[in-house]
Amino acid sequence: MSVEMFEHFPWLPFLIAITALTMSPGVDSLLVIRNAARGGLRDGLLTSLGICLGLFAHATVSALGLSVILLSSATLFAAMKIAGAVYLAWLGIQSLRSAWHARGMQISVQRAGVVPAATSLREGLLSNVLNPKPIIFYMAFLPQFIDPAHSALLQSLAMAAMHFAIATVWQGLLALMVERARTLLARPRVSRILDGITGVLLLGFGARLAATQS
Repeated sequence: MSVEMFEHFPWLPFLIAITALTMSPGVDSLLVIRNAARGGLRDGLLTSLGICLGLFAHATVSALGLSVILLSSATLFAAMKIAGAVYLAWLGIQSLRSAWHARGMQISVQRAGVVPAATSLREGLLSNVLNPKPIIFYMAFLPQFIDPAHSALLQSLAMAAMHFAIATVWQGLLALMVERARTLLARPRVSRILDGITGVLLLGFGARLAATQS
């Protein structure tokens, strides 16, 4: 990748916008907190890695113009939206089941690391890739920073890498904070409350995604 590609790149506006997007409350942050409470710091960091890897998929799709096809097809967009909504709802139901049985976070805090790495990665990756919102955002946001004299794909991937770094730091801090609060989360009542709130929020995110018109 040539240095000239980013010679006149507006670093400050881009970094401010990406940081604000990353730190705004949403599914990504909620899932990292949920999984860090479930399986400890390792679970939270692996979930974050899965989420952040999904950014490269969105950047690639946007740069290659596939998102134009996706967004112009009502059927494809609806299918992806429903798939994402169903997945979020499934995660929400899992959290509510843990709250009902008072076992989710309580057991995980005592036996941190029992959640398979593949499970954490998969949950993070699917929650991001199956959400059409990042596609819309990347499609609307990235082009204004792309220099037409250079490869759109390379520039999109480079910006996704910057987003990856910022999101990894932020979500890592969230996972670390949850890890520090493990003693509190080990209390059955606190565990049930947090599991219940997380489940309701995930169901709400899923319902809102399913109801989105565009």
